[in-house]
Amino acid sequence: MTRIMKHHLFYPLALLGLLLFFNFIYSPDFFSLEMRNGQLYGSLIDILNFGAPLMLVSIGMTLVIATKGIDLSVGSVVAISGAMACLTISKGTDQNAFSLVMIAIGTALLLSIVLGLWNGFLVTGAGIQPIIATLILMVAGRGIAQLITGGQIITVVSPNYQFLGSGSLLSLPFSIFVVVIMLFVAALLTRKTALGLFIESVGNNPEASRLSGIKSSMVILVVYIFCGLCAGIAGLLLSSNVASADGNNAGLWFELDAILAVVIGGTSLNGGRFFLMGTIIGALIIQTLTTTIYMTGVPPEITLVVKACVVLAVCLIQSETFRKSFVKRRKTRTSVDKEVMPYL
Repeated sequence: MTRIMKHHLFYPLALLGLLLFFNFIYSPDFFSLEMRNGQLYGSLIDILNFGAPLMLVSIGMTLVIATKGIDLSVGSVVAISGAMACLTISKGTDQNAFSLVMIAIGTALLLSIVLGLWNGFLVTGAGIQPIIATLILMVAGRGIAQLITGGQIITVVSPNYQFLGSGSLLSLPFSIFVVVIMLFVAALLTRKTALGLFIESVGNNPEASRLSGIKSSMVILVVYIFCGLCAGIAGLLLSSNVASADGNNAGLWFELDAILAVVIGGTSLNGGRFFLMGTIIGALIIQTLTTTIYMTGVPPEITLVVKACVVLAVCLIQSETFRKSFVKRRKTRTSVDKEVMPYL
């Protein structure tokens, strides 16, 4: 198991190292850190801070994909969560009241869990294919977020709420600790309990899992709820970081970036074995790539194209079928050259 994990982590780590090395060559002060007002600042810290929401969404997406599912609604859930939290705070008399902020956070997370439950019900109860079931909320959820905000950007003035996305703890952004906590919870539930084996079993063969006594529908329901919770927390981090909620643009394309992070991390879209640490590295690669693109002055119009090309290259390198085909062609070419050489 450890050897397999190391094998799947090698290529993502290698790519992340290459991206960081390129940034160092392009801008030597890329790795420099500065302490201001008790908080560390620098490009590396920015990558961790701005990449925290994506890492959270990707953790939940990993478990969903491990069950041979998909969740296209995470971006909309991110927008709904941030919108609900900001709306609740804006309606209060004292926006900075700790109790009001906690109520806003609780309401947003509860709504996110309900949305995850809705996705899980459509997949397990109604028998709708995951891509269609979550596509419904992907489309409708963006409209729900705009209904909550009234089609406007809701701005809040609450240092207590802003602490989630822009505050610091032990000189590091608080958002990093949120990611570590959720990663620890996910790892604890999937690696220290039978839940992880159930998820992999359902992803490999749902029918065989059901016949063996595993409640496949319950396992799938749990992972969709957890994915909704992760997306809800990501929405809180995003909205608190900018002290506002934008129902139209918040979390836009997060579902695609999360899926790419999971695939780059070594988890197969066919379900089964999954790698949480690989997913975290995949999310860091995407955020580092985004930072690199903006830093080098690449036009925003082709940002997605550059990102897609890099991700395609990584996925091809990780593909055992592609590597075997490439090695086989080289061997065939070498053998042909050896046979032809005596006649030249």
